[in-house]
Amino acid sequence: MTNNEHDTDQQDQASFHENGIDEIVTTNRRSSIKNSYNNSSISSPPPSEPVAILFAKDEKKRLSPYEKLLYDLQHDTRWKEEEKAGKRIGFFRIKDDIGTGNFSHVKLGIHLLAKEKVAIKILDKIKLDERTQRLLLREITSMEVLHHPNIIRLYEVIETPSNIYIVMEYASGGEFFTKITTNGKFTEDDAKCYFSQIVAAVEHLHSHGIIHRDIKAENVFFARERLVKLGDFGFSTFSEKNQTLTTFCGSPPYAAPELFRDENYIGIYVDIWAMGILLYFMVTALMPFRAENVGKLKRSILEGNYMVPSHVSEPCKTLIRGLLQPEPTDRCSIEQIRTCSWLINEIFPEAYEPLPINLANVWATNTIPKDMSLMAQTAIIPSDLPPQSSFEYEAHSILEEMGISSNVFRATENNVLTNRDSVNGTYRIILHRLQRQSNQFEREDNNDRLLNEDLSSSYTNYTRRNSIQSHRNTARQDSVTARRASVTERRASVTERRASIIDDGTRRQSINSKQHSLVKQTKVCTIL
Repeated sequence: MTNNEHDTDQQDQASFHENGIDEIVTTNRRSSIKNSYNNSSISSPPPSEPVAILFAKDEKKRLSPYEKLLYDLQHDTRWKEEEKAGKRIGFFRIKDDIGTGNFSHVKLGIHLLAKEKVAIKILDKIKLDERTQRLLLREITSMEVLHHPNIIRLYEVIETPSNIYIVMEYASGGEFFTKITTNGKFTEDDAKCYFSQIVAAVEHLHSHGIIHRDIKAENVFFARERLVKLGDFGFSTFSEKNQTLTTFCGSPPYAAPELFRDENYIGIYVDIWAMGILLYFMVTALMPFRAENVGKLKRSILEGNYMVPSHVSEPCKTLIRGLLQPEPTDRCSIEQIRTCSWLINEIFPEAYEPLPINLANVWATNTIPKDMSLMAQTAIIPSDLPPQSSFEYEAHSILEEMGISSNVFRATENNVLTNRDSVNGTYRIILHRLQRQSNQFEREDNNDRLLNEDLSSSYTNYTRRNSIQSHRNTARQDSVTARRASVTERRASVTERRASIIDDGTRRQSINSKQHSLVKQTKVCTIL
């Protein structure tokens, strides 16, 4: 390097410090932060970029929420320590235990960008044998295709060398089982409300060729007081309508007789039987088949002997008997359940609109890329662009407010992000939140919580700015309206005063005229 070049370089660096970072430097810095996170896990930047890192620290306040998060993931030692301690993973802070499963434990998590509470199922990879891995894959695959207000949603899957993290929708009210064992049976009115939602959820499952195979009180969760969700798809499988299955799955107290006969079975009938056991438990707080051990329980179920307590209404008894028929084909169908007299006036929530859950490189403000070079880079042509719903547009808009734009795709070499990507996990959370807010059945849940901690800081700021602007506009409009009203009042007052003055003048003229006339008359009389 020549002396002139060295001097020029020093002057350039000095100008950066004095005048702030040039836009190109800022762009390169942000790209460096994003690329280093996407191309490697949390790692320190190479020694050749100290200036960029220094500027990133000095200018951190100018970064978007997404860029700040990436920067902290890379450079904040406290975050790295918390990740090693199992208190953070990806974009999530991990909180307290909320449940345990057959091969896992479940913790409460908080999405650091969206500030959404989630349930994180954590599985130790060392304990996952081939069968468990197969079940896990089915669980993830099943949840990917489901979109119903009464079914737990899947957001993201994170894999590390030691663990697999399944990030799902969080239902804060706990399990059916705990509620019933603690407080006793449900009233029939409550049972109708909850059971109709379970029926709607199972109908949605079966319409997508999915058999749950583990419907029970422990796998139904309260999202709020009168909203329940079916979860835990660890034993679920895809099956054609009349396809026979051979694997024994589920909990013995909920198992259908054909499972104990060690014969092939049709999945939908097994789910229907389990729904009958669940309904019995809801209205009695007891199990219809009870025994000291599995052997006696098996015999009791095969014999089919049970009694429904007298306090249960006849329409409910009829439905229970229809669900717990020994012969699978004699059991009630979903349609018969929906139209039975016990549920005749109940609401069966509809599924959400089946929107794409994987974020594609098509954004709300750029449905068709303005730049043809960008179109070439993304391999998207206008005829290939999918139609977007208002939810997708709004979700993309919120992502951009967070700092997540189409630039993310340039670093990934993909045109579609999957459940393994943290950005796509953020998108799914926001998209589901928007669907919940628009759904009449779930909207009350959001109103109850006032969308407080579930709203992202950036989205809150965005909304706040819009609200402030709206208030300002309203204030200005009110001020203008008030001033106009004031002017109108003053004009009316002036008009009234003018009219009064004119009236006074007219009266004075009239009086003067009369007085003048009298004077003239008086003068005439005097002369005469």
